[in-house]
Amino acid sequence: MNASWLTSDAAVLPQALRSRAAEHPDRTLVVFEDGRRWTYRETLHEAERVAHALRRVGVGRGDRVVSWLPTGSDALRVWLGVNLLGAALVPLNTAYRGGLLEHSVALSDASVAVVHADLLDRLETVDHAGLTDVIVVGGTGTVGGLRVHDASVLDRDPPPEPAAWPDVMPWDPYAVVLTSGTTGPSKGVVCSYAQLSACAQAAFAGDFGAEDRYLVTLPLFHAGGTIGVNAAVVLGGSIVLTSGFRTGDFWDLVRATRPTHVTLLGVMATYLSKQEPSAADRDHSLRRVFMIPLSDAATFAGRFGVEVVAMYNMTEISIPIISGPNPARDGTSGRVRAGMEVRLVDEHDLEVPDGEVGELVVRGAEPWTIATEYLGRPEATAAAWRNGWFHTGDAFRQVDGEYFFVDRMGDTIRRRGENISSFEVESEIIAHPSVSEVAIVATPSPDGEDEVLAIVAPAPGRTIDVQELIEFIRPRLAHFMVPRYFRVLDELPKTPTSKVQKHTLRAAGITPDTIDREDLGIRIRKEHIGRRRT
Repeated sequence: MNASWLTSDAAVLPQALRSRAAEHPDRTLVVFEDGRRWTYRETLHEAERVAHALRRVGVGRGDRVVSWLPTGSDALRVWLGVNLLGAALVPLNTAYRGGLLEHSVALSDASVAVVHADLLDRLETVDHAGLTDVIVVGGTGTVGGLRVHDASVLDRDPPPEPAAWPDVMPWDPYAVVLTSGTTGPSKGVVCSYAQLSACAQAAFAGDFGAEDRYLVTLPLFHAGGTIGVNAAVVLGGSIVLTSGFRTGDFWDLVRATRPTHVTLLGVMATYLSKQEPSAADRDHSLRRVFMIPLSDAATFAGRFGVEVVAMYNMTEISIPIISGPNPARDGTSGRVRAGMEVRLVDEHDLEVPDGEVGELVVRGAEPWTIATEYLGRPEATAAAWRNGWFHTGDAFRQVDGEYFFVDRMGDTIRRRGENISSFEVESEIIAHPSVSEVAIVATPSPDGEDEVLAIVAPAPGRTIDVQELIEFIRPRLAHFMVPRYFRVLDELPKTPTSKVQKHTLRAAGITPDTIDREDLGIRIRKEHIGRRRT
């Protein structure tokens, strides 16, 4: 990656959008699920409408604006309009409510929010912190103590004279993206344009151009949802903007909108693989699938006729590890890309030997390609960026230059003196044809130590026989990794970005419908290698 590119206008979203709209005004940029399309010129026009409306209520360069909207045309134009002003977007998860919503609004330090009408009741019940103005889309309503503007303010045509929008710098923040908050209060990650465009270069450069189209499967309040949109603008392609991933509609949507690239996060690829094979499996336009995490890439690529690319990323960084097409080693996240440095370290930040598990720490060879801070959280910032490296909190193993995700550091289970990767256990259970999704969590056992609890959901049209599932995984796992407890649910609780909410399952623990394999007469003991049997 070229550092000069990262500091050019081509890498900065507002300037890139204006340039593309001038160069290719009638080229399609956005395809919506309902068949509508926006050209580059129309997209810029929508963004300018929003920018003028926000300017009229006092938003300027360096300010932050809350966007609390479902993914769609309003969420997109608000994001781009905020950035045209040189302001930063603070997109909130539409599932937020109560204390988490109050925390997020206060953290944003925003005076203006754009909110969907269906969410106003939730906003009414929390402290508004510094908010003074709310623009309501998708309906009408009021919020006590705030000036409320209806959506018509966003639809006024810009003044006839061209607007003087500021030149935004690569190091300026395009957004403050909130982390999931599963281990504590959500942290606001301050993300720069250079970081966003470094992601575009890492994943798309050399394989994405004017004829290519990216299918957005993740919400725009998720960093993963913004990467493909930005890549399309800065590299000159287009996007399909959807309201979210739906297994049953996925291939029909692909055939209707003709994307060439897509990201399948978490269980999305598993859901598609568990569908019954069809003669139409290769009747589509997709060419490249980014799969995170990678799971049985060869089978997926062969069945659907696509290139599968593995990668590793999180909100704070810019895809430091990525594979080539169809990696040979299942489970790999790839190799370190140019422009990034990584190490695997122990709890003292000392590098671990090759093959051993350590925490992945990252830094960029180029400036601004990693987020700079957690907004308003100096202690958390210092802890994460200590000793000159960003600490991901993810455990990896490195083999022959390839990096393999082991687990979140907090999800590693210690049972009878052995460390267990929940990810590795999940990978073996999901291989069963009747299982569509699985979560492995620690739970206290009656003996006073942690035991392994597996929560599984069946594939469409199938049922799960726990005893048969245990017999399936026994030869695939070390004895101490085989879960003692099993719970079958129709569907696992997930975030809007399809991440399983393990904290919810962990908190529920052993429920009345949980099956103890020892009650089934299945006791698994250590095999004593070399001991003579009599």
